[in-house]
Amino acid sequence: MSATFAAKRLSKIHQSLPPGITLVSADDFKEWQMDIQVLDANPIYLNQTFRLRFRFSKSPEVTFTPLTTPLRPIPLHPHIYSNGYICLDLLGAQGWSPVQNVESVCMSIQSMLTGNTKGERPPGDEEFVRRNTLRPKDVRFVYEDASV
Repeated sequence: MSATFAAKRLSKIHQSLPPGITLVSADDFKEWQMDIQVLDANPIYLNQTFRLRFRFSKSPEVTFTPLTTPLRPIPLHPHIYSNGYICLDLLGAQGWSPVQNVESVCMSIQSMLTGNTKGERPPGDEEFVRRNTLRPKDVRFVYEDASV
């Protein structure tokens, strides 16, 4: 992401963030942190806030980052691994397009959480987290379950 483009996006993002999405930091144009909340009464995520980290390069890398102060857990979801990796087609190298931006990605993840009814990790989470050595955008997830 060019510095000029990122500066324009940053000034615009301060004015246009949807409810439940907050810019926490964007000290440089290589990494931004956003807090995200599910705004409906989904009992899985009620009164919780989650931290997303965007690392910018050719295609952004987006993960959940856990914090203890303030408390920012990694959400329980069948497409979110306990290391913060998100199995979502628009985050993969093949799914990313230039029309996407930080707001649209946050809104997609917020929507994914809102529609979830299963407070569980993906099958094989423990094994994946223990063995994976790839960056999130280099993992070749299989996108076959659109039900959650």
